[in-house]
Amino acid sequence: MQSESTIAFEVSKLTKRYGEVVAVNDISFSVARGELFGFLGPNGAGKTTTINVLTGLARPDAGTINIGGIDCTHNPKAAQHLVGVVPDESNLYAELTGFDNLCFCAALYGMRKNERQERARDLLAIVGLTDAANRKFANYSKGMKRKLTFAAGIIHQPPILFLDEPTTGIDVASARQVRQIIASLHRKGTTVFLTTHYIEEAERLCERIAFIVSGRIVRIDRTADLLQPVKGKNILVLSISNYEPGISEEIAKAFPEYHVQSTNQGKVRVESAEQIIVGPLVHFLEERGIQMTEARRQVPSLEDVFVRVTGIEAGLMKKEK
Repeated sequence: MQSESTIAFEVSKLTKRYGEVVAVNDISFSVARGELFGFLGPNGAGKTTTINVLTGLARPDAGTINIGGIDCTHNPKAAQHLVGVVPDESNLYAELTGFDNLCFCAALYGMRKNERQERARDLLAIVGLTDAANRKFANYSKGMKRKLTFAAGIIHQPPILFLDEPTTGIDVASARQVRQIIASLHRKGTTVFLTTHYIEEAERLCERIAFIVSGRIVRIDRTADLLQPVKGKNILVLSISNYEPGISEEIAKAFPEYHVQSTNQGKVRVESAEQIIVGPLVHFLEERGIQMTEARRQVPSLEDVFVRVTGIEAGLMKKEK
């Protein structure tokens, strides 16, 4: 149990409804100071609603919120000085330049002119936008907009940072840079709450992860402990050209020592604690007139744990909003 002094923020029995839809359903969790905590789930699971409630953009229908020892349940702005937010959609001004946008955000936090200009220049360099400092935000690419929005969220150097899908829909290079900045902030002691539907991102960055599905938290654990059950497992993914429903059940009957399941992409996944021999599987399929085009060995990952716990196929998680 974490002592109160080590907790950055916590929620208890949090619920948020939109009409008849329960977007967040009686969730409770706490995040330690300096922790990088992941909120992992498919689109529509309640991740953005949770951040909106925590940052005061939406009012909870039930439950309590405590940020930095301050009760924010009925006064969401009480801890605003402690919090930085990078929303899933940019909230910056199209007609302002990158530099002016950052200076304006800094002014909202009461920073003096010289201080905010210096901080804006430093952040533009950190996110790689120095050359675009005097260009209007409207003329930025999607990746550039995301990076400037990130810079705006940390302009006042908040001890707690909420990131809502920070790398969704941007190019690979920009996403990599954003992840590096997140990791750097975490190393310096910033508490980070990160929502994502990218399983690899959560596994790479987060110390602890909550799985959220349909507004409910179904599992919270340290990343290392989540991965423990799949360590040492052998996984083989079979691609079948003339895939037919029921083939995984046939393979499972013929090879009871393996755990076999179909994926949503018309493939068959074979898992075993022992080494999987490909030859007998190929022979079994060929006898039934089924052609296997590829057999790919897979390193067990958080994706396997997520599928086991939630029953949601990883392919569905990768669909963009």
